[in-house]
Amino acid sequence: MSKVQKNKIKKESSLISSAFELFSTKGINETSISNIVHKAGVAKGTFYLYFKDKYDILNKIILNKSSNLLIESMNATKSKNFTNYEESVLFFIDYIIEYFNNNKFMLKLIYKNLSWGILKKASNEYEGIHEIYDFFMTLYKDSAINQQDVEKTLFIIIELVGSVCYSSIILNEPDNIDKMKPILFDTIKKII
Repeated sequence: MSKVQKNKIKKESSLISSAFELFSTKGINETSISNIVHKAGVAKGTFYLYFKDKYDILNKIILNKSSNLLIESMNATKSKNFTNYEESVLFFIDYIIEYFNNNKFMLKLIYKNLSWGILKKASNEYEGIHEIYDFFMTLYKDSAINQQDVEKTLFIIIELVGSVCYSSIILNEPDNIDKMKPILFDTIKKII
């Protein structure tokens, strides 16, 4: 990688981390592009070399954080060496729930975008997304689910988990996450 390419990556990374920090502390609506470039230490024109507007950088952050969470959850699940696919799926989901329970800002930021469909569109940028798909294909190889339906099942499970987490953790509706988790797990067991 050339020095110019390294510099571009460094600037983009600095913009993303600065934006994330400002979105976390000031809020998305209160953060301007000027705030982001000032914090990143780059010129305003540099921002537009990488992003169309502040919502473009927000989308990049959301995809990055969503992908990282799913990859982290997959790696934690793999490390447990489950022999039963149901146990693996439930551990994977529980990892995500606990992450959100401990990181409410992240839940607010990405819950509508913790979607397999959205992440799949970005799979060229995030190699780990392919690994998640392969991981689930391996888990489901001995199940009753048709291979073509694995991706659809993943989509349903991830959408369900994101919605239940947001409602239960942020809004405490219809109940808190600890009381909702057994019902969610029972529902997922029926899906898988």
